[in-house]
Amino acid sequence: MWDKQQTARTDRIRAGGVHARGKHVALENVRALLGSVLRPGDRVCLEGDNQKQADVLAAALADLDPANIHDLHMVQSGVVLPEHLDIFESGIARRLDYSYSGPQSARIARMLFDGQIELGSVHTYLELFARYFIDLTPNVALIAAVSADADGNLYTGPNTEDTPTIVEATAFKGGLVIAQVKETVDKVPRVDIPGDQVHFVVEAGKPFYVEPLFTRDPAAITETQILTAMLAIKGLYAPYGVRRLNHGIGFNTAAIELLLPTFGEKLGLKGKVCTHWALNPHPTLIPAIEAGWVEQVHCFGSEVGMEDYIAARSDIFFTGADGSLRSNRAFCQTAGLYACDMFIGSTLQIDLEGHSSTVTASRIAGFGGAPNMGSDPRGRRHPSEPWLKAGAEADPDTSAHLRRGRKLVVQIGETFGEKNAPLFVERLEALTLAEKLDLDLAPVMVYGDDVTHIVTEEGIANLLLCRNRDEREQAIRGVAGYTDVGRGRDRKMGERLRERGIIRRPEDLGIDPLDADRRMLAAHSIKDLMLASGGLYRPPSRFRNW
Repeated sequence: MWDKQQTARTDRIRAGGVHARGKHVALENVRALLGSVLRPGDRVCLEGDNQKQADVLAAALADLDPANIHDLHMVQSGVVLPEHLDIFESGIARRLDYSYSGPQSARIARMLFDGQIELGSVHTYLELFARYFIDLTPNVALIAAVSADADGNLYTGPNTEDTPTIVEATAFKGGLVIAQVKETVDKVPRVDIPGDQVHFVVEAGKPFYVEPLFTRDPAAITETQILTAMLAIKGLYAPYGVRRLNHGIGFNTAAIELLLPTFGEKLGLKGKVCTHWALNPHPTLIPAIEAGWVEQVHCFGSEVGMEDYIAARSDIFFTGADGSLRSNRAFCQTAGLYACDMFIGSTLQIDLEGHSSTVTASRIAGFGGAPNMGSDPRGRRHPSEPWLKAGAEADPDTSAHLRRGRKLVVQIGETFGEKNAPLFVERLEALTLAEKLDLDLAPVMVYGDDVTHIVTEEGIANLLLCRNRDEREQAIRGVAGYTDVGRGRDRKMGERLRERGIIRRPEDLGIDPLDADRRMLAAHSIKDLMLASGGLYRPPSRFRNW
């Protein structure tokens, strides 16, 4: 037999069809549907994306009887909702392969230590997507969309995110696809997922849950973050001429976005940097877009409240005929990996070799796409000015025609973070976690040999120019401030590194730290962002204070 998978799918569809009218399943029948189509030990992709959540299907899955459905292997991007972990506590699920678990990071750590979850791996997004097509192909996919028509054609709206990748891997390998939608319509605004790839549709009667993960209130940006943003713009963006880039989540990068129309304009950088982005539609990018800095943005997902603004700025964003954004995490991750010259983002810990991780002894937040954005793609072959310049700094002795360029991978942050926790440590807690859980590989987010620069309020460490391990360690110590790592610096060696431009202090760049003032920001509040958009940006209620 060569069609066992398709035969098994036919059996699942037949069993589920008892609870459906055609493809459509009433909300009160969703639990019965899942109970009839799932099998113990199935590999299940429950759409928990970075932002978009198949929350109704997650709740129904968590409500199943573990005596009947148990030992599921969950393969999903995000472990975000409580139900995503409830299924492990009850025994419905046993094994987990995932990428990101921000809101559930503390709970997932406890459950791993308690043996309630059998961990496969913590992946990058692209890595997990790739394994969907190799050895983690789902038997059943539970996805989310905005609307469906009678034939099961789906409209995903601005938050398409992971959906096409999940469906492609499942539907074309004998798997079953079940979608929750807000409503059934006569005709969907555009067909994002064809109906012949969707087997059942559950009308939830409400929108799927979306987390405004990329919204940062300018009112919360500190003067220290403004200083690090000034250093990054003048010390990295300008000399390398970075036009194609990705920003990680955080207030440090939000400060950079809000300084482009002010500090960047003063430096004469408009049209020379920050023109093409792989980026979610950050509200803090609105002033730069309105000031004409941005030419194009391709998005991993969307952002709550930005829908009308995106539709009105179709020259900037990738939108469909219906006017809404068409995001795609797999494509955008690929663009960030291969087409961008810089990734700049934050982390929780950096060690003496430049390894960084957002995993600590008490929190396993995962990585998301940072290891893809923050890695040097050795398969790249097209040149660009920043790529070639970074490559020449890293490898000055190789012939130019054979020298590999380098992607700029920048870690930016304050030397002391939340609750006065030091950014720099002698040893990553991720290593301790690996020992406790007996993991083969420690959950390092960005490896030190990929990191090219570290930016703190102390200055910039250019690791490309370091010629040995000692220089690299002292460059890192040199920008580590008054942390234990910083206090352990060799001052004489630090001065030699500064003379060679490996360490650059604010004064070396002509920046006075006292000039780092909130008045430099192009917007000082969420309301300012809304006004800058001409009223098109409609922030979520929790961000409104007017």
